[in-house]
Amino acid sequence: MKKVNYAAIDVGSNAVRLLIKGLNREAASPDERFTKELLLRVPLRLGFDVFTLGKLSDAKAVKLKRLMKAFRQLMKIYEVADYRACATSAMRDAKNGDDLLKKIEKDTGIHIEIIDGKEEAAIIYNNHLEYLGDRKGNYLYVDVGGGSTEVNFLTNGELVYSASYNIGTVRMLSNAVEESVWNELKNDLAHLSELYPDINIIGSGGNINKLFRMAEQKDKKRQCMTVATLRELYAALNSLSVEERIRQYKLKADRADVIIPACEIYLTIARIIKAENIFVPIIGLSDGIIDKLLLEEKEEDR
Repeated sequence: MKKVNYAAIDVGSNAVRLLIKGLNREAASPDERFTKELLLRVPLRLGFDVFTLGKLSDAKAVKLKRLMKAFRQLMKIYEVADYRACATSAMRDAKNGDDLLKKIEKDTGIHIEIIDGKEEAAIIYNNHLEYLGDRKGNYLYVDVGGGSTEVNFLTNGELVYSASYNIGTVRMLSNAVEESVWNELKNDLAHLSELYPDINIIGSGGNINKLFRMAEQKDKKRQCMTVATLRELYAALNSLSVEERIRQYKLKADRADVIIPACEIYLTIARIIKAENIFVPIIGLSDGIIDKLLLEEKEEDR
């Protein structure tokens, strides 16, 4: 049986991603089942419109429609058998989000679902069941996006708590995070910390992946760095201007600004739960979308 390609489109608050993965059901081992055929990231930065204007501007709407047309052609070229497109925090908040996505579907043929924070957290969590299943101990899975932060708390591989908070990097840069949401996050995590000792973090998203690559001191085998290392990186980055971060650390412009609030979110969470380590598996929402797509397909075949 030849390889079958599947695609995921993640319409995020900072960037829009297209991931195409090939599935070989006859692979000898699970590690050989999937091959990454294409990963394309385009920094549309939709959240900067939505979190300040309350809606997507006409200019950004045009760019999003053009990008979906391009993604459609790429999926044809790669002979994608099935896909799922999900929009997260920015489109959840956009007053014109539903109408805009209906127009995009009419013009491009791509159906984009606006998923709520609970489903976003569930997709991320389910994607890492295999990664987390053999781990003993307490772990808080933290996915920091442009518009929201999803957390899943696991003890000995079992999900105990899942939540989504409207705290994200683009939202913070837009001064659009409500103090009550910060307080909710802090109170919830403080309660978890009282009930469960020795919690460590599993981080997801482009910013923590980049920070892990930048860290000089890390455990590459375990994909882990200490919170102390992250704190030192944050201090070094925060002492520089955006332009200096771009030059000194060779960061892209759309990463050089959001990386600071991302650090602040992770460090705030680490302080509350008294975490010492952050594990960084290089897998994100797009991978979870494809995994869920295949799971639903398997259930339909039964």
